[in-house]
Amino acid sequence: MLRSRILAITVALPGAILLWCCVARAQLSYDNAQDTVFPHSQTLPVWLSGQGNFIFQWHPRFPAQYSGPHSFEHASEQALSEVTTLYTGVRLDQTTEAILDLESAGGSGLSQALGLGGFTNADATRNPQLDATPYLSRLWLRKVIALSDDTETVERTPLSMLTTLPVRRLDIHVGKLDLVDFFDLNSVANDSHTDFMNWTVVNNGSYDYAADTRGYTYGAIFDYEDRSWGFRFGEALLSKRANGLNLQKNLQDAHSENYQVEYRPHLIKGRSSVIRLLAFTNFANMGNYHQAIDRFLHHATPTPEISAHPRQTKLKYGFGLNAEQAFTDYIRGFLRVGWNEGQYESFNYTEVDATVAFGGDLSGALWSRPRDRFGVAFVGNAISRRHQQYLALGGLGFILGDGRLTYGPEKIMECYYSLPIPIHSGFFAAPDLQYIDNPGYNRDRGPVIVPGLRLHIEL
Repeated sequence: MLRSRILAITVALPGAILLWCCVARAQLSYDNAQDTVFPHSQTLPVWLSGQGNFIFQWHPRFPAQYSGPHSFEHASEQALSEVTTLYTGVRLDQTTEAILDLESAGGSGLSQALGLGGFTNADATRNPQLDATPYLSRLWLRKVIALSDDTETVERTPLSMLTTLPVRRLDIHVGKLDLVDFFDLNSVANDSHTDFMNWTVVNNGSYDYAADTRGYTYGAIFDYEDRSWGFRFGEALLSKRANGLNLQKNLQDAHSENYQVEYRPHLIKGRSSVIRLLAFTNFANMGNYHQAIDRFLHHATPTPEISAHPRQTKLKYGFGLNAEQAFTDYIRGFLRVGWNEGQYESFNYTEVDATVAFGGDLSGALWSRPRDRFGVAFVGNAISRRHQQYLALGGLGFILGDGRLTYGPEKIMECYYSLPIPIHSGFFAAPDLQYIDNPGYNRDRGPVIVPGLRLHIEL
């Protein structure tokens, strides 16, 4: 284990030092830089921008007593993913806007994004048969209904052009969307383009949110906001099968409800605090781990098969806690806790039935580089007893399956250092390092070290 850690540090440090030296030589360019290649108007009724995110990851060979069809590859491997997005929007009036985004996701993740509950790259496509053909990612209409005369000023982003909003209001979004653009948000750990990259750091791993294999769905979101709190409800379509690309449009067969209460207290004077309570219910044609095991033990299937069942609409539900806190001008922290019932198959996001994640980030303003940021996070993931038994008997989930299993909680550490590149405004780089013990909840495999490098372009 010590040898693997030393190897990872040896691999990651030279790249980080090289990037640091390059940027240090261009401090003047750094100080005058902006966050995008092109400036964007804060007043025009239309929006046009883009981004490109490229993540390279590698890992050395690691110990593994055995491997299965859905194992994280124990031999040395490398992978490069890319996600490019075109953001467009139009402000129809002071309370209405429409968003249309096109996206392309190419390359791959390590081991075709298999073998880890907390996978290392949130940009990796979970279906290796998909290519980089552009697709419609978001298409929604937003209507703001004012419930007070008081207003507040908000920053314009690629996903929202309205800059003045009622303090008390009802927001309605309808169309094609990504649920985690609205639920389980966290300013410290939320975006693989700017901060952490691991699936169970950027999102709550046990939140099996409705989506196709690319991460999008159709639905409606109702968001009530007041000064110190808010409540969101979302109704969305689920995929026809686990990790499927096609959504089930008949709500009698499948549907998802999502609930979130957000409270913004003043826990530390003059510092931002946010606490979010999350819940979800998914009704879909899902398999049950206990039933799959029973069918195998009665020789109905050669191995436990979670999909070998008659059509049945079953309920999967779960809860989450999400908190963030600014401690000083330079230090922020976050916490996520999540649980789902774990008896029905993992269907949409990843194979995690319980999770705890915490960490924080540090602003480079401490060393006179305010646009730099260092972050570190720690995660513990677990699965239910039936889920463990299913995998131990040779069953396959859409993410996991070593053929056998000696269970142990999956433990992850991730750290990154993000900094602008002095080529031109809008270019960023981030060396990243992840350490994973018991990959895929298996004490017979690992630990594994995954160094990586992200290049990000904001147009």
